[in-house]
Amino acid sequence: MTAFFAKSAKAAPHQACDQLPYLITTGEPAGIGMDIVIDMLCHHRDQLPAPLLILADCFAFDERVAMLRAINAHQMPDYAVIDDLPDNIDNIDNQFIKNKLSGTAHSVIILHIPCTDKVVAGQLSARNAPMVERQLHLAHVLASTKQVAAIITAPLQKSVMIDGGVQLDNGDLFSGHTEYFMHKAGCDKVVMMLANRVMKVALVTTHLPLRAVADAITADEVASTVAITHHALTHQFGIPNPKILVCGLNPHAGESGHLGDEEINIINPVLQNYRDDDMDISLAMPADTLFTRHHLAHCDAVIAMYHDQGLAPLKSHGFGDTVNITLGLPYVRTSVDHGTALDLAGTGQASSSSLLQAIAYALMMS
Repeated sequence: MTAFFAKSAKAAPHQACDQLPYLITTGEPAGIGMDIVIDMLCHHRDQLPAPLLILADCFAFDERVAMLRAINAHQMPDYAVIDDLPDNIDNIDNQFIKNKLSGTAHSVIILHIPCTDKVVAGQLSARNAPMVERQLHLAHVLASTKQVAAIITAPLQKSVMIDGGVQLDNGDLFSGHTEYFMHKAGCDKVVMMLANRVMKVALVTTHLPLRAVADAITADEVASTVAITHHALTHQFGIPNPKILVCGLNPHAGESGHLGDEEINIINPVLQNYRDDDMDISLAMPADTLFTRHHLAHCDAVIAMYHDQGLAPLKSHGFGDTVNITLGLPYVRTSVDHGTALDLAGTGQASSSSLLQAIAYALMMS
């Protein structure tokens, strides 16, 4: 398989063998996952690690390249294709990628994951859900066997995964990248963190209906979130003694129990234990004032109790340049902060800025 254009981006064979590649999943094929990868390769090649593995249907990828070239006159680097993946991904040899890279001088390699339905930009098909899941499964196996340095994920469409019958390893319906990798890696708990130039926000609970959040706030959940976040800040972000601020669950952090007692009975006892062990962490603070410049200027990360409590203020300070990071996995996984943007797929209007930031964080953390 050859690319549509001949502009070359090749690395010497020994470089490809010596350095672990970084892996990008393109996610939902009808969305902008392939678009932002193509935009990045065309305009920001000098900022990227090499070698770079991209999981996609190679035929759909070629078509999207041609589509975008017709719109924006993209100058796409040449790339190689690996199209002989075994049917059972779990049986991949732990030298598989090294052996494949030793046979190519290209620094960009597509690992062909075929779709069932023909890919049409902007048009979802639940029949392609297994292809998206296969990308994630392969990424997990290659990261777990230390054949790639990190995983960077483009967006997927949760409704497609659910309609396509994709399940987590515990039998639950698919609920997101974070939960998928947690179950594949056999972790009891991982933490979703989003980060940009202004702040880092970690979440105690993730994709839950709001009415279920209070019941999910337990002492164990709060304690493990703090422990995983603190460990990542010190060991992956290189912050020797990180300062962490924590949101309360209720308005005004419960107003001394008048607006809810989760802070008194659950959250603060856990936080006080960590404070007693000399961790630089606050007790539960009112979330409506925590995200002000005064507080953010003097902390390294915020822990929020639920999804929108933490992510609404974070994304208001840098949507498009924010990175989604899964803490607590045995490997590095970062992601873009946006969805599939079906209306932009194939139009040449999708920006790769968040993908570039996700790669930058992956480089730093790995």
